[in-house]
Amino acid sequence: MATERGPRAQRAMRLASGSALCLAASYALGLPLPFVAPLFALFLFARLDRPLSPKAGLGLTLVVILTTGSGLLLIPLLRHAPFSGVLLVGLCLFLAFRHGLGGGNALLTTFLTVGLTMISAAGTTDFGLALLVIAALAQGLLLAVLVLPVGHWLFPEPAGARPPPAEPRLPAAEANWVALRAALVVLPAWLLALIDPAGYMAIILKAVGLGQQSCSATARDAARELIGSTLLGGLMAVLFWWALGLFVHLWMFFLWMLLFGLLVARRLYGLAPTRLSPGFWLNGLVTMLILLGLSVEDSANGKDVYGAFALRMGLFVAISLYAWLMVYLLDRYRQGRLRQPGC
Repeated sequence: MATERGPRAQRAMRLASGSALCLAASYALGLPLPFVAPLFALFLFARLDRPLSPKAGLGLTLVVILTTGSGLLLIPLLRHAPFSGVLLVGLCLFLAFRHGLGGGNALLTTFLTVGLTMISAAGTTDFGLALLVIAALAQGLLLAVLVLPVGHWLFPEPAGARPPPAEPRLPAAEANWVALRAALVVLPAWLLALIDPAGYMAIILKAVGLGQQSCSATARDAARELIGSTLLGGLMAVLFWWALGLFVHLWMFFLWMLLFGLLVARRLYGLAPTRLSPGFWLNGLVTMLILLGLSVEDSANGKDVYGAFALRMGLFVAISLYAWLMVYLLDRYRQGRLRQPGC
C-alpha cells in the first residue's frame, strides 16, 4: 500500500505546487491572460510523469504556436463566407477530437481545439487581438514548461513507479459518435464568442474543457460529471476569492492556490477515496482558475466583480447543461439506431 501511495502522493504534491508556482510567477511577471499559465501547468502535470527536455519543451511551444495559429487561416473564410467557415470549423473540431480518441496526443488535441475556436473568434473582430491571444498562450505554455522540471525536482517520481494508465482507445464507430458530440458541445460557445470575442473568450475555454470531458462521460453520469464539476469550480472560486480578500498579497495567492490544489489533487489521484472520476476534479479546478483569473482582472480594471462573476457562472452552468443534453440525446439516438434491425 505504501508503494502504491508513494507515486500518487508525489504526483498530487507536484500538481498542486507546480500550478501554484506557475500562478504566482505568471502574475508576478505580468503576463497577458495570466491565468492561462497555471491552466497549462495543470494539464502538463496531470498528463506527464516526467519533465520535458529543453528540446521537447521548445518543440511543444512551437507546436502550440502552429496549432493555435491554425485559427488564423479561418479568419478570411469566416469574414467573407461565414456559413462555409462555420461548417469547416465544425468539421475540424470533429477531426481534432477524433484524433485524440484514436490514441493521438491529448495535449495536441487541446491546443488544436483552442486554436480553431479562440483564435478564429478573436480574429474575426480584430486580427491584432488574435495575435495577442496566440502570444499569451505561447508565453503561458513556456512558463508552464519551465515550471515542470521544478515540480519534478521538488517531488520526483519514485524509482520503479508505474506510469499512469493510458486512456483506452475507443472502437472506430464509437469514437466517431463521441467526437461528434464533443464538437457539438464546443460549437455554440464558439458561435457566441463570434459576437463578442473579448467578452466571451473564457466561455470558449470552458466549452473546450467540457468537450474533452464529454469524451469520457456516459449518459448515466454526464450530469454529475459536467454540471457537478462546473458547480464545484464555482464554489471553490467563491471560497478562494473570499479567502484571498482576508489578506491580499501575491504570496497569499500562491499559498491559497497550493491549498486548494492539494485538496483537489488528493481526490484526483485517489489519496482521498471518492466515487467521482479524476476528470471531475481536474475540470472543477480548471473552472475555478478561469473564474478566479477573470475576477482578478475585473478587480484590477475597476469592474463589478460580483456581477461579472454571476453572469459568467450562469453562462458556465448553461453550457454545462447543454453539454449534458448533447450527451443524453446523441446516446439515446445511437442506442435507438443500434436496436433497429440491420444496424
